[in-house]
Amino acid sequence: MHESPEERARIMEWRRLERQRLIDARLKMPVSDRQAASVSIAAGLDAAWRNAGRLLPGTVLSAYWPLRGEPDLRPWLGTLHEQGLVCVLPVVVEKAAPLAFRRWSPGCAMEKGFWNIPVPADPAAFTPQLLVSPVVGFDPGCYRLGYGGGYFDRTLARLQAQHLDFQVLGVGYAMARLETIHPLPHDIPLQGVITEERAWSR
Repeated sequence: MHESPEERARIMEWRRLERQRLIDARLKMPVSDRQAASVSIAAGLDAAWRNAGRLLPGTVLSAYWPLRGEPDLRPWLGTLHEQGLVCVLPVVVEKAAPLAFRRWSPGCAMEKGFWNIPVPADPAAFTPQLLVSPVVGFDPGCYRLGYGGGYFDRTLARLQAQHLDFQVLGVGYAMARLETIHPLPHDIPLQGVITEERAWSR
């Protein structure tokens, strides 16, 4: 994965175009299809981690607030909250920095964060043990095409540097699968990706 500046520029432009194509495609999906896929994806996540004995009371699990047609996992998070897990959402605290995580529960106070994304208002910070990452695209190696800001990769790099015990799974629609995202040195593969059709792992 040692590329020339010219090759890197070509890859980044390809990613920009693919990102827009995939976002446009998922926004064109009927709402009912997205809702059904979200239920299937949540069930896949639950099975993967419950079978591994990871969904225990007190476990800190990070998900996300759905935007731009992303799978909506909030009903599943509400169930996990009732089961005693600590559900948190990512918060951008400053540009080009790792994400912070704040506790979320159904009906909790929210405020506008960066780019007007709703985030929990309580500033208390948590360190997730399980992370759910939405993907714009993904490949069979579980490399993730995100929105291009690099926040999630920086967050994973920080957690790895701290030698923390954590697991990360991506979620997205089956139509988001690519042959490759053309990984670059800063890209960190996920441990798996769950779609409405199947689970991918590396």
